[in-house]
Amino acid sequence: MSSRSASDYPIAVDAMGGDLGPAEVVAAAHLALKEVKGLNELILVGDEGQLGPLLKGCGLDTDSRVRICHAPEVIGMKEKPKESYKKKDSSMITALKLVADGEAGAVVSCGNTGSLMFSATLMLRKLPGVERPALATIIPSRDHHFLLIDAGAQPETSPKQLAHNAILGSAYYAAAIGKERPRVGLLTIGTEEGKGTKRITETHDFLKALGEAGIINYLGPIEGFDTFKNVADVVVCDGFTGNILLKTLESCYGSLKETLKDELMATPMRKLGTFLAQGAFKAMKKTFSPDNYSGAPLLGLNHLVLKTHGSSDRYFIRSAIRIGLETLRHDMDEQVQKDIEKGNGIMKAPAMASVSAEN
Repeated sequence: MSSRSASDYPIAVDAMGGDLGPAEVVAAAHLALKEVKGLNELILVGDEGQLGPLLKGCGLDTDSRVRICHAPEVIGMKEKPKESYKKKDSSMITALKLVADGEAGAVVSCGNTGSLMFSATLMLRKLPGVERPALATIIPSRDHHFLLIDAGAQPETSPKQLAHNAILGSAYYAAAIGKERPRVGLLTIGTEEGKGTKRITETHDFLKALGEAGIINYLGPIEGFDTFKNVADVVVCDGFTGNILLKTLESCYGSLKETLKDELMATPMRKLGTFLAQGAFKAMKKTFSPDNYSGAPLLGLNHLVLKTHGSSDRYFIRSAIRIGLETLRHDMDEQVQKDIEKGNGIMKAPAMASVSAEN
């Protein structure tokens, strides 16, 4: 890219990969252009024959801030990553190429997660020193928001890769939430040292060393019930655990929402009480609604990639576009590379190597 700020570049949106189709993506673009301050340009990547009429239908065909990049193919949700990478004319691969070629600053996609991770890693390359990218997602809570990393990119990770996740997650949390030196916790089954698997024990030793070096603000192991207690800002785990936790939380939120709605509408008296308390319910919805932070960045790459659920609606996609723009405004890469390099040096040190061998 040139000397322009990263946030000055367009955001490329994969318009064809989601379950709800391109109409929902166009509606999201319409919302984003109205509501996201400083959004200069969007590139909708997909079949021009479908996108053109949709843009015209909502009056965006004459808006200079949005344009179409034609990509006739679509990567299906069940396609294998290596095979889907060969579909060079697909909306996902084309959107990634726009970023790789310096024509866009970030990619937002609702498409196949495995294909997006595989193709993004090959096309955009990892940051120097980072072994594997990780998905990070911000979880809303009553009195704070915490970052879950990894949320599903890498089901199996080494202690070193988990330590990288702590560095990447800390940098992103500081940029997205604005809190310097976020508290990092390692998710395990107990807060005592030595509790958990061999991998967790070794990861704890690495994170403790990174904390002592001032690279991260490590507070130690945490348990599942600590996540919503404002104990840690960044919760580190492998992608297998993180993905299960994330989907369980989302399912619980949906179940509670529907149950509460049914119970509040069950009798006339309850309906009256609901009407009187509607301000409180709106505040709760604003606090806990997952669409506020629906875009999960794939951290550890040279460029920004944001993944949203395949079933994301216009509000989720709009939120991902907003998060993408805010993240681009905070150039994290230079500091992250320094921290990763320093951290790798610490984890290679003879003392750390002997600890690893003992574990």
